[in-house]
Amino acid sequence: MYQTFRPLLDALKQRGADAQAVDRAAEEAERTGRSIRAVLINDQVVTEEQLTEASADAYGIATLDLVGYAVDPAAVKKIPMALVLRHRVLGIALNEHEITVGITDPGDVLALDDVRAATGLTVRPVVVARSELRKIIDRIKREENDLGDIADNDDTPTTVSNISANEDAPIVRYVNSLIEQAIVNRASDLHLEPGEHSMRVRYRIDGVLHEVDTVPKHVQSALISRLKIMSNVDITERRVPQNGRITVDLNQRVVDLRTATLPTVWGEKIVLRVLDTSGMDLKLTKLGFSKNNYERFAASFNKPHGMLLVTGPTGSGKSTTLYATLAEISKPTVNIITVEDPVEYRLPGVNQVQVDHKAGLTFAAVLPAILRSDPDVVLIGEIRDRTTAQLAVEAALTGHLVLSTLHTNDAPSAVTRLVEMGIEPFLVGSSVDCVLAQRLARRLCDWCKTEYPPTEAELIGARWPYDVLGTPETLWRPVGCRSCANTGYRGRIALHEVMPVSPDIEKLAIDRASAHEIQAVAYREGLLDLRVDGLSKAAEGQTSIPEVVRVAV
Repeated sequence: MYQTFRPLLDALKQRGADAQAVDRAAEEAERTGRSIRAVLINDQVVTEEQLTEASADAYGIATLDLVGYAVDPAAVKKIPMALVLRHRVLGIALNEHEITVGITDPGDVLALDDVRAATGLTVRPVVVARSELRKIIDRIKREENDLGDIADNDDTPTTVSNISANEDAPIVRYVNSLIEQAIVNRASDLHLEPGEHSMRVRYRIDGVLHEVDTVPKHVQSALISRLKIMSNVDITERRVPQNGRITVDLNQRVVDLRTATLPTVWGEKIVLRVLDTSGMDLKLTKLGFSKNNYERFAASFNKPHGMLLVTGPTGSGKSTTLYATLAEISKPTVNIITVEDPVEYRLPGVNQVQVDHKAGLTFAAVLPAILRSDPDVVLIGEIRDRTTAQLAVEAALTGHLVLSTLHTNDAPSAVTRLVEMGIEPFLVGSSVDCVLAQRLARRLCDWCKTEYPPTEAELIGARWPYDVLGTPETLWRPVGCRSCANTGYRGRIALHEVMPVSPDIEKLAIDRASAHEIQAVAYREGLLDLRVDGLSKAAEGQTSIPEVVRVAV
């Protein structure tokens, strides 16, 4: 028996562990029949971290830190719970032919053989810390038990009292677990989508949706009701959409979630937008601006007045860019007031107003009051209609710096969009100082991305701008590893195009020129569009050509 853990003992000694203490632990394990790992940890011969690293060394495989790691739910479901509990193994990543398995003892051949037989896949073991593995397995068991308990109590009517009174109720524990995992997995949104026979749970991570669970149909009502109670919206109203907000405290980290309900034919769909600013660095220089784009953008927000517009589709990072801009210009001598729907992030030193449609506090209603409050800078969450646009233009023309967002495909279209909303062209040309358009592309995983020489056909297909970027000798492509859950991407990066409104563009706006004509002049003045900015970042190894083409055709 002593020989079975000899490689582990040798690895521990090579890592500097007390050789005599290690040998005594081995003799104790052989004499009592206890696990060598339990003896080493319980007798404090080595730390759990040392044991994990030595186990990996002994068998020539990698380690993985499960703290904050986005475990693939499909991989978890691939291994029967009976095997998970028997061998203390966990599926953590999955592709077509291989499953990556977290295990504390890579020498447990029986466990790996059982997983291989149960899944029919090649098994790739990685060594993980026992305590972290236990936490995740316990959470998975708890979620399964909670759903089972909800099913057992299916006859209990869904009321505010029986859902909110007992904080240890199964539905409460299950919802808390879903929210906690969404935050830990870096999800931007949590979707609960009712179907005919079940409810699907999905997380959006790095802009892509991943299915994480399927909830029985009879649990749907209690699940939605619990989230409505947490969001402080009407639990009895199921016919119209509602919006709410949840604040959770996760390990002394306060996270806000914005809730939106939507009636569908199979019941209410609910989406939770995760607004986690704890790890966010609100600095413009950290948002991926190229040197040229940053200088053009900074020249605009450093002016005392004028309008600065950020455009792009929903989820393209417009709010983050505007908040970072406010953080850049915020100082004790500047009065900044925002009106938002909703207030996504709380900023110190900034006066933030939350729109309340029920109370009649709309953008149009609150803007005149804001302008009477002696602001230097005004942020309008979104220009949605002619009234809001008119007030924003007037504010920019009366000595205020106005920041806002519009939904357009590119920067030149923002000018024509304001004209189409009914703003006089000469006012648009005079008030708008700069337009920034942006998209979010997935960032290549730094651990597994690989270089390759691009083909001519690939560069032609991407419309590579040889005149701006030259001919690239190498590009990077995604591979997939444990760090990125085998997707090849981890995190996102912004692509930008910055169009200052020059005298020539102002003249075109006054003449009601088309967006195409404005774009042609902007190109002559140095505009680099979203595609070019994205391809320059692909050339730097930050993203890939397929990602750029996906988000910025």
